[in-house]
Amino acid sequence: MFVDRQDAGRQLADALQTWRPTHPLILGLPRGGVVVAAQVARALNADLDVVLVKKLRAPNNPELALGAVDEDGHAALNHDIVRLTGASADYIEAERRTRLAELADQQASYRRVRSRIPVAGRIVILVDDGLATGATMQAAVQAVQRANARQIIVAVPVAPPEACASYPHLICLLRPRNFQGVGQFYQDFTQTTDAEVVELLRDCSGGRKLVSDSP
Repeated sequence: MFVDRQDAGRQLADALQTWRPTHPLILGLPRGGVVVAAQVARALNADLDVVLVKKLRAPNNPELALGAVDEDGHAALNHDIVRLTGASADYIEAERRTRLAELADQQASYRRVRSRIPVAGRIVILVDDGLATGATMQAAVQAVQRANARQIIVAVPVAPPEACASYPHLICLLRPRNFQGVGQFYQDFTQTTDAEVVELLRDCSGGRKLVSDSP
């Protein structure tokens, strides 16, 4: 049981100390994952940024993920769930466009204070507050792979065992078999706001240029 996301981040950072000398790039998945990632970045004296992904919601069941889309528009699908739900190609494309529009709003907010840090050639640690189906993390991994990261480590406080099998380099503190949801393992799992994410990005700037030159 974690007290809150800050506590989870501190515990996760202890398990990631091996990578401290490599000066890794820590990428948090908004929103809650950025709170955890900020603690990791501070403990490892590392760069902090976000990787923007959104779950693609199943028809008539928004809690179930068909997959996820990243901020560049690339979708990663769970084809078993797509078949199970009967989601059509037209539905998936409409959902992708809807979620991409939401990502554009986040991108505009976050990139005002943190320019996108180049990934190429870096050791990247992807951090979230937990995995459920792992759909958004899969999309994040693929996005970072396309950006030519040197190595990718997925780091989360908690995930069910079946969600852990997809990642060759995974640090996960808890792998409970009685997993029902990420929030089950936090005393305080209050929803993180975009304003909090922006503040964390600003606080973890390390004196580097934050304001993007992009329009």
